[in-house]
Amino acid sequence: MNPTFHMSLPCLSIEETIKFYTDELGFSVGRTTNEWVDINLFNNQLTFVLVDQFKFDYPKYQFENHALPTFHFGIIVSSDIWEEMYDRVNYWLSDHSVKKTFLKDKHGEHVSFFIKDPNGYTLELKTFIEDDEMFMM
Repeated sequence: MNPTFHMSLPCLSIEETIKFYTDELGFSVGRTTNEWVDINLFNNQLTFVLVDQFKFDYPKYQFENHALPTFHFGIIVSSDIWEEMYDRVNYWLSDHSVKKTFLKDKHGEHVSFFIKDPNGYTLELKTFIEDDEMFMM
């Protein structure tokens, strides 16, 4: 078995969460109940648990003159999958996502886009220009 991650996050609506991750992003649902759902995020287990409310007090930080969401999660994919997901997001979602290049012409150069799910979480999809530079500065 290849290493995969599991992340569990609170959500406001199981139904809206499933709709967003399946209909709009094309991921599949794993185990589900009325109180939680597993999403197959590129063979990683993303679990959403139903809650009444939640908040995050420090929403942004600065990186290369961009205000980025402090609390976000993401997945690193190949450039082909990244382009496919970017096109899909900009086709289905009304809030078009913008490509952002970070560390331009430096070790670790990568391209990302950020989208919000129905729970207010920010999901980052990222692809590195050179795969072997994921952890290099």
